[in-house]
Amino acid sequence: MRKALVLALLAVAGGTLALRLAGQQEQKPPVLPTAGQQPPGEQQPTIRRNVELVDVVFSVVNRRQKFVTDLGQADFRVFEDGQEQTIRFFSRQTELPLRVALLLDTSNSIRERLNFEQEAAVEFLYNVIRRKKDQAFLMTFDDEPAVIRDYTDDVGLLRDAIMKERAGGGTALYDAVYDACEQRLMNPPLPADKSPEMRRVLVVISDGDDTQSKHTRGEAAELAQRAGVTIYAISSSTQWVSAEEETDENRQVSRKWMMGPGDKTMQQLAEETGGRAFFPYRVDDLGQSFQDIGDELRSQYSLAYTPNNQTPDGKFRRIQIRLERKELKDLAIRARRGYYAPRSSADFGAPPPKAPGQ
Repeated sequence: MRKALVLALLAVAGGTLALRLAGQQEQKPPVLPTAGQQPPGEQQPTIRRNVELVDVVFSVVNRRQKFVTDLGQADFRVFEDGQEQTIRFFSRQTELPLRVALLLDTSNSIRERLNFEQEAAVEFLYNVIRRKKDQAFLMTFDDEPAVIRDYTDDVGLLRDAIMKERAGGGTALYDAVYDACEQRLMNPPLPADKSPEMRRVLVVISDGDDTQSKHTRGEAAELAQRAGVTIYAISSSTQWVSAEEETDENRQVSRKWMMGPGDKTMQQLAEETGGRAFFPYRVDDLGQSFQDIGDELRSQYSLAYTPNNQTPDGKFRRIQIRLERKELKDLAIRARRGYYAPRSSADFGAPPPKAPGQ
């Protein structure tokens, strides 16, 4: 009896094992994906494409050099390398936050004019910098550039730093422009809302006669263009005089009537980045130059477009903005000459291409 029971239990166990083995044999092997198929259960990859949005800030002036601020998007056409582009965004009298670099030449060549520079620069900052919205920093340069006061919206701190400066040494203008763009204006402090949209402005007061720089004018201008910086240049190469001194015959004899090499340098830096160069003679003219800069910063237009040419070749591309209506033909547009396209990762490490004329 016991032997029969054992045999029965063994039979049941064998049957269960057989059923398990049979079930395993009936399971289908996993399906492997063929070429070009995504494995089941895995998310399809997202294809991303970087689209460069080109932003251009510009001014429109009439024959008397007065700003024209009542035009609309329909009045403008924009071209890149001769090919018309579609304007995606447009605004008038932009109120974007300002990030201002004030570059003060403190070399020995401007010793007699330094006090005028300081007073005019301080007045400019008080007129332009809006508390809790704009920020500026002070850089001086003689043999080499140096940041004296970093970004702040406190004009009082900037004023104190400006008025303490003394003159002496050579002139490293190009290095100052290059360093200001690379070290500060490329990555300025973001506004309170963390928006990356802002205006980058560089105001430089100098005689333009560079004697010490390691960088060239072309390199300084190129970096400013890449950083989206507009340069405003005020020449200090003339002997500024007061209204009373202007009647002095000796002053009249020494007055400059033609631009020198330094003046032309200042003009090129400004024009290549869409800014302006000023050549004041009287002390009052110096103050007016700063006032004109402040007025222009609040009397501009801004447009943006996605370029038809999306090739990441790092090349310089020329921008032209046109007013097509006949009744606007007497107006002039001041804007940067172009921009550098992004470069592909394979191109990093290669020397960047130069803009035409550099």
